[in-house]
Amino acid sequence: MNDSVLTSVLLPVALAIIMFGLGLTLTVADFSRVLRMPKAVLVALGTQVILLPVVCFGLVKLFDLEPAHAAGMMLLAASPGGTTANLFSHLAGGDVALNVSLTAVNSVLAVVTLPIVVNLSLAHFLGDGQIGLQPLKMLQVFAIVLVPVAVGMLVRSRRPGFAERMTRPVKLGSIVVLALVIFAAIYTERANVLDYIAAVGAVAVLLNVLSLFFGYVVPKLARLGERQAIACSMEIGIHNATLALTIALSPALLGNSEMSIPVAVYGIVMFFPTAVFAFYLSRRTADQRAGSSV
Repeated sequence: MNDSVLTSVLLPVALAIIMFGLGLTLTVADFSRVLRMPKAVLVALGTQVILLPVVCFGLVKLFDLEPAHAAGMMLLAASPGGTTANLFSHLAGGDVALNVSLTAVNSVLAVVTLPIVVNLSLAHFLGDGQIGLQPLKMLQVFAIVLVPVAVGMLVRSRRPGFAERMTRPVKLGSIVVLALVIFAAIYTERANVLDYIAAVGAVAVLLNVLSLFFGYVVPKLARLGERQAIACSMEIGIHNATLALTIALSPALLGNSEMSIPVAVYGIVMFFPTAVFAFYLSRRTADQRAGSSV
């Protein structure tokens, strides 16, 4: 699979389309909004960039994962929030505007933070001989993440009507692409897929649950509002699995199908705890509003 057209061409193209779709939903105001809510952004990004990799490292050590699987989980933890976070935040009653801003800033920040976490993880779990994300590869990550976003933002500014019409189809296409990529990653390792799910499934679920938990609790401890805490929880709890799969599978980047297995499993299992938590938060928010109106 590492040398196939899927991993060398179609997967990066699919990621570019997804990031282009993200750009269609963004404006310059989404970045400038960060200046008006710096506390929420700093708390969310601090939890995402610092606390989450520490939590993930503890999980992979606790469950004694295979080295490649452990590195794959760390790659996933270092990946920024996915666009699906905006949808779940809306369903849970969160501050979607904050979600959009966090996704925008996090995608830019990840160009620096993701290679650092990945390279440290590769050195720790797979040894110093493992080739990581070197400066040239970091530029490739930059290109496939930020350039399509910038193009999407440009299209939105020039053709807002077209951007509005394309937002829904691109979102649906993103879900289809993610499903196909996950299927392809699992199919490649089909002989061992049940063993892999048994090995990493619990860690993937726990990473999702703990990400949602800390993403909600830390902002509440920092005295952020309920809607902001919900937004942070969804942003931190849902990772860009397509980006992580592209980095793991692309021959130009890591080219390691074993590292993609935890990401693929996470891409399947994350929807269930997230949906339950979003439903709980939405009911809790509705009850609070009903109580305050009495």
